[in-house]
Amino acid sequence: MDFSNQIILIAGLLLLLSVFATVLSARVGAPLLLVFLVLGMLVGEEGPGGVLFDDIQLAHLVGSLALAVILFDGGLRTEAASFRVGLRPAVTLATLGVVLTAALTGAFATWVFDLHWIEGLLIGAIVGSTDAAAVFSLLHANNLELKQRVASTLEIESGSNDPMAIFLTIALVEILAAGGARLDWSLAQTFALQMGVGALAGLGGGWLLSRLINRIVLLPGLYPILALAGGLVIFGVAAVLEGSGFLAAYLAGLVVGNRRLQGGQNIRRFHDGIAWLAQIGMFLILGLLVTPSELLPIAPQALLLAAALILVARPLAVVLCLLPFRFPWREHVFISWVGLRGAVPIILGIFPLLAGLEGAQGYFNAAFFVVLVSLLVQGWTVAPAARLLGLEVPPRTGVVQRVELDIPGQQDLELVGYRLERDSPVVQRDVPRAALPEGVQLASVVRGGRPLPTCDLASLTEGDFVYLLATPENVAALDRLFGAAAAPPRLEERQFFGDFVLDGEARMADVAMMYGLAQAPDMAASSLSEYLSGHLKARPVVGDRLRLGHVEFVVREVEGGRIRKVGLKIVR
Repeated sequence: MDFSNQIILIAGLLLLLSVFATVLSARVGAPLLLVFLVLGMLVGEEGPGGVLFDDIQLAHLVGSLALAVILFDGGLRTEAASFRVGLRPAVTLATLGVVLTAALTGAFATWVFDLHWIEGLLIGAIVGSTDAAAVFSLLHANNLELKQRVASTLEIESGSNDPMAIFLTIALVEILAAGGARLDWSLAQTFALQMGVGALAGLGGGWLLSRLINRIVLLPGLYPILALAGGLVIFGVAAVLEGSGFLAAYLAGLVVGNRRLQGGQNIRRFHDGIAWLAQIGMFLILGLLVTPSELLPIAPQALLLAAALILVARPLAVVLCLLPFRFPWREHVFISWVGLRGAVPIILGIFPLLAGLEGAQGYFNAAFFVVLVSLLVQGWTVAPAARLLGLEVPPRTGVVQRVELDIPGQQDLELVGYRLERDSPVVQRDVPRAALPEGVQLASVVRGGRPLPTCDLASLTEGDFVYLLATPENVAALDRLFGAAAAPPRLEERQFFGDFVLDGEARMADVAMMYGLAQAPDMAASSLSEYLSGHLKARPVVGDRLRLGHVEFVVREVEGGRIRKVGLKIVR
């Protein structure tokens, strides 16, 4: 009994320290997952904690379970609109990109560690995929808002590239365990089976789960648990059927997250917390598993391997994979740099240990070292790199709160709240009741901690909290009406988009004549939207720019792949 109580005490203290570590991480800019990993190492056998942990089976189980939860949550937060922008490049990176990265890194590992080429390729496969936990965490940290094309590509890639890395790792482990370098087409068939079963289980299971959530009547607190249980069942079914459980979990979350659900906001808030708990637990246990003194002998070779992966293998794979999609060079550079390695390579590094391969501990230690370097170097520089490359866009307005209301006959109604910032379109103007979308009602305005009578309210001011009754489909329109998130000077609306706003349907020839631009033959029959779409290198997203002479056009609003609003800056 005393031992059990001690375990509970230690687990509670570790969780408490991890939560407090988030404050330190925010202040010094350290990648939070690196903090969790280092905390686990400090608690381990060679750290001040002195805890001996060497149960690789338990570490593999906890890691796989946590990763399934993280991927399901990542799918819940991925908007379907992101797929229209980033699906094809992301899938290319998640398949061909992983193979290229693994091959290039494996070739370097073969040389630097003096291994057989199959062993070197195994190390390349272990570290070949980006990590969903690391990418999701860092892209949503520091209030970083990236161009949608870049963010969507990175998030979808990290959520879908694990199957390829797992397939390559297991295949190479089996080849080494059998004592021969036998490669044949059966491996390709196995991979196709894993991807196909995983995709079908994820899409079909997600559809069934969303219908179940909407059909069954439960206590409000049970809907998030139902969603979590369903996600884990989908993961397990796919894995039992020899498919990719990780892909199934991500796709199931995507399907569920993009459907209207009973208790949808509660489900999302619950899973946000559970995903954090999964990340903390996973990285703490993986940190406990490593023996720091075993990393020192391989440090020079592992550092060279990490440098080759970050500076050579990943960039080459990205350039080759994204070449058909005409991404601008700045986006190539950033996507190459944000090839973050995290828990997945460490979990894959456990596979050779489970198989009892000779030199398996060396594979694990090399993967762990690469993850440390990736989180330390790349993780710490994600936000500065985005700013340096000009890939930030003004932050989208986030609602203060969305609360689903259980009103008979009005199941879809929500209470939506905003805190008005200085740049909000409605500040110091008449209360825009007439401009509210049909069916939206102004419920309350709170100023200085006191609710104001809305019938006598003449105008809104900075700092007001505005609450409205609305249906989910009206939230985007309310964002545009009440929104303006606090932003640094470089991302303020006028500084970023320019002083003028043009309609995308305006005739390009008229715009050129008005601003003294040289007339080109393709301007006469084109709208501004069509002209910009034809001259931009990739599918247009907010923040894309095209300069013509002394004028720079900045895409301001995109709907359904078509440019609706364009900012215009006079370049001096």
